[in-house]
Amino acid sequence: MAEPAREPEAGEGNEADIEDVEESEKKKGGELSASQTARLTAEMMKDPKVLAALQSKLGVMVGSSSGYIESLPACVKRRIKALKKLHVECAKVEAQFHMEVYALECKYFKLYQPFYDKRHQITMGKVEPTDEECDFHTDSDKEEDEITEGVKKADINEKGDEKKEETVVGIPEFWLTTLKNLDLVVDMIQEHDEEILKHLIDIKVRNLEPPGPPLGFALDFHFEPNEFFSNTVLTKTYEVKCEVDDSDPLSFEGPDIVSCKGCTIDWKKGKNVTVKTLKKKQKHKSKGTVRFVTKTVQKDSFFNFFSPPSEAAGEQLDEDTQALLAADFEIGHVLKERVVPRAVLYFTGEALQEDEYDEDEEDMDDEEDDDDQNEFLDEDDENDPDFVPKSTKKGEPPAECKQQ
Repeated sequence: MAEPAREPEAGEGNEADIEDVEESEKKKGGELSASQTARLTAEMMKDPKVLAALQSKLGVMVGSSSGYIESLPACVKRRIKALKKLHVECAKVEAQFHMEVYALECKYFKLYQPFYDKRHQITMGKVEPTDEECDFHTDSDKEEDEITEGVKKADINEKGDEKKEETVVGIPEFWLTTLKNLDLVVDMIQEHDEEILKHLIDIKVRNLEPPGPPLGFALDFHFEPNEFFSNTVLTKTYEVKCEVDDSDPLSFEGPDIVSCKGCTIDWKKGKNVTVKTLKKKQKHKSKGTVRFVTKTVQKDSFFNFFSPPSEAAGEQLDEDTQALLAADFEIGHVLKERVVPRAVLYFTGEALQEDEYDEDEEDMDDEEDDDDQNEFLDEDDENDPDFVPKSTKKGEPPAECKQQ
């Protein structure tokens, strides 16, 4: 009795079909042209069985060694070990370098502080800058003229009489606007947070000193008296590690934030925006009596920033918690290195424009690479009657083929 025909595995039957197509194409006109190869590839990729086989193959290859290093002679492997040892010795010198940079940073931080203090006084309206202090010309004189003209018009009412300028103290909502212009933070700020953050009057960076960790910093958020909590300062502390780990010396890449610690917010009654109370109605099955049970759950808020996930010693964190901590570390680093030193540029949005400009340059580089690749055409493509050349610029149609 004949055995039943075996069903082909994923991608197995299709390979034979593809070979048949290739053979028939070769018989028609010799070797396959680039356009014919591309067309065959596109048809293959539409087949779910081919895709499944390809994904299965790639899944096995991910993270696997090419086998090249393993195939090297023993004498070469020995020399590679020597190079790795040299790499670790260099890493130790680099760690010392970063420690000295940190010490230098602490020294110059004291020189920056008077400028930050003056910034705080101006934003709070404690000091009015002099004409000399305001003598700063932007790149666009036209923009400056428009601002001056706008101020003049604001001082004159419809009747032509001079209008008294409304009293504005300092720069209102300076830090709230600054934080909202930061992509990493804006999504954290909820509508109910904004009223509180209007009371944020300064953010200061403080380098940690002994007996604390050798490297680290604190972010101090200063608030004016408000109806939400009694704290005047909310602090977030970050511990930084900068040493070669003996258990994994090749992983060293410079200073790295390894932990963070928040603070307790003393919320006033009914003002805690980080939690919400849920009330549930329960009815007794036999007696029919009714009672209400309340439950407190966490609520999305910027102020959860001061209650980061705890890291118990020796405890393995799940992926979600690790992701939260990684994002927290990034925010702390950006606030320290970019936002606090350049707050006025984030307030005006100029810092954000610079970041977008950098991204545009990267996109331009990619386009130039594509253009360079388009200059090198396969001879088979040029001889193929179905070939349509790509335009070298966006929106520009391909050149027409002139008949000889």
